[in-house]
Amino acid sequence: MTRFFLIAGEPSGDALGAALMAGLKQLDPDVQFSGVGGPLMQAEGLTSLFPMDELSVMGLAEVLPKYRALMRRINQCATQVLSDKPDALITIDSPDFSLRVAKRVKAASSIRTVHYVAPTVWAWRAGRARKMARVIDQVLALFPFEPPYMQAEGMRCDFVGHPVVSQPVASPDEAAAFRAQHGIAPETKLILALPGSRLGEVGRLAPVFGESLRPVLARHPSARVVLPAAGPVAGAVADLVASWPGNPILLDPRDNPNALTEKRAAFVAADLALAASGTVSLELAAAQTPMVIAYDMSWLSRQIIGRMMKIDTVTLVNIVTNQRVVPEYLGEACKPDRIAAALLDLLDNPDARAAQLAAEAETMRLLGQGDQPPGLRAARAVLDGLT
Repeated sequence: MTRFFLIAGEPSGDALGAALMAGLKQLDPDVQFSGVGGPLMQAEGLTSLFPMDELSVMGLAEVLPKYRALMRRINQCATQVLSDKPDALITIDSPDFSLRVAKRVKAASSIRTVHYVAPTVWAWRAGRARKMARVIDQVLALFPFEPPYMQAEGMRCDFVGHPVVSQPVASPDEAAAFRAQHGIAPETKLILALPGSRLGEVGRLAPVFGESLRPVLARHPSARVVLPAAGPVAGAVADLVASWPGNPILLDPRDNPNALTEKRAAFVAADLALAASGTVSLELAAAQTPMVIAYDMSWLSRQIIGRMMKIDTVTLVNIVTNQRVVPEYLGEACKPDRIAAALLDLLDNPDARAAQLAAEAETMRLLGQGDQPPGLRAARAVLDGLT
């Protein structure tokens, strides 16, 4: 009988953990689980040691008041792992918490440690891989170019695919139904606006996005803007877009049980997207939607991160394909006139659109689309690591 102790600290990790658990059960029906996880992992058979929400803390200001409580949970997890003696401890993202547990476990045992989601050492803070190698035996990577960075520090690293390739994508019929529902004719340009999911970034980007769309709508006056809002910031988004041109359509998840389905349909229905930097670029790639990426932050953050960055693009489609077909406007370049010019070029230039669509399709292929689901691939890698 194989036993695993898993730790996830946030919703994205809960989803990865649940898919991994499902894969492990498929390959080993007698497998047993313990650890910390959210509702998705619990649905796969995990009884969480304590609520996962206690670990979903981001930012120095938020962590400090909860520091002692988090340290107690770190020690509690490590003590439980040492007591359970599982075949492996599997930590899922949340490195600040996870790696502290792994450190304590490794200091007192030879229990195998697996970390799911490689640190982005290819982008910044390369020394993280060396530190991680002291306490982690195996890494499960989401991107195909990550294993060499981990292997160079002595860890086994398996590329298992990105979860985006397993997420549902709306059908053409669903996209057409979305347009019909909102009175958007098939020939009308539909532009997605995605200014982020955190209050700070939405507050910073929404005014820039609105002004960027003004020249686009002046040239294409019949175009419609659709804005799928993230639940935690939907109220703020509604206020911020009130002054936008074109009477944008806000998809508000707070009172709509079908919000996720609508969002997926909107992604496929759209002709173009203006999006904040992040994994949303992969969702757009999966939907075959051309995009312009824009992002800004405080002056101090710009200076610090700018000095630490090792790459010349932050857009994952550009990084995965090693191309630069998705235009991005970051920091001081995040200006409405420049963003508007890029949006208009994508709307009016078939060659630019074709180049992006080809890169998006290649991105999905490289991330594992058409292969076994990432959760099953991760499960195979974990079990293989035990032999």
